[in-house]
Amino acid sequence: MNSNFSPEGWRIDTPENRTAMQNISTLTAACAEGLILEGRALVCDSEHNLLVDLGGCKGIIPREEGALGIKEGSVRDIAIISRVNRPVCFTVTGFQKDEEGRTTAILSRRAAQEDCLNSYIRQLSPGDVVNARITHLENFGAFADIGCGVVALLPIDAISVSRIDHPRERFAVGMDIRAVVKSIEGNRITLSHKELLGTWEENVSRFHAGETVAGIIRSVEPYGIFVELAPNLAGLAEAKENVLPGQQASVYIKSILPNRMKVKLVIIDTFDYTYRPSAPVYFFEGAHMDRFTYSPADCSRQIVTDFSEELTEADS
Repeated sequence: MNSNFSPEGWRIDTPENRTAMQNISTLTAACAEGLILEGRALVCDSEHNLLVDLGGCKGIIPREEGALGIKEGSVRDIAIISRVNRPVCFTVTGFQKDEEGRTTAILSRRAAQEDCLNSYIRQLSPGDVVNARITHLENFGAFADIGCGVVALLPIDAISVSRIDHPRERFAVGMDIRAVVKSIEGNRITLSHKELLGTWEENVSRFHAGETVAGIIRSVEPYGIFVELAPNLAGLAEAKENVLPGQQASVYIKSILPNRMKVKLVIIDTFDYTYRPSAPVYFFEGAHMDRFTYSPADCSRQIVTDFSEELTEADS
């Protein structure tokens, strides 16, 4: 990832950022170099200008510079208002003095985002792995900042192989994650996540027949109960009364069948409790993947994500 275009909040406490905001002289140098900096938005005034804490002097992001699309009317002002008490990225575009000689730095978040789009995001291709920070959660998916407050959608069915009812079961707002670029259409970026969480074999290698382990009840069907053992691994247990989706469980592993991609379980106990989502465990640490095959090689059912096909469709 290009460190110049990290998600908002990543650079605010870095030595480089603090040095650039020491005084008017260092801010003037940052202005000349076009550096992207970060500060905390303290107030959104009645005209929806953002007042930013720069330490050495007052900073202001005029409303039309508050976010990409504000000036054109394609983005609502909530994109500005919601940044209060949060880090905001910006470039310094100039300075002005009031009647008492006090200097105010004029800032632009829009310019920082435009630079991020042109120099980083539009250079990405399907299969590229990016860093992201979760910004908000909806029933249909999670939104994540992939650079300078530019947000991408991570659909709920792309979060993990094991199905969930709501993204809050995996993520919390402010959580830092990695994701794979699924598609880019103009300024609309779609991500995927499950391909980074490991294949069936990588996940099942952490379990052994005869163990009793923790799980989450994901669905109750007439023929059995699906229990999640890991975000990318579920097993099937025999039917049992008074078991409900969402419950925690302790399960006994009867057998593991790689050629059928199955884990057979027996439910020992279930109970109601909600754990806070933990940081994802990633099996893929590279910067790009062309293809992800979830299934074992000798399994008749092949589950594959081919990012090169997404690239071909985007080019056509």
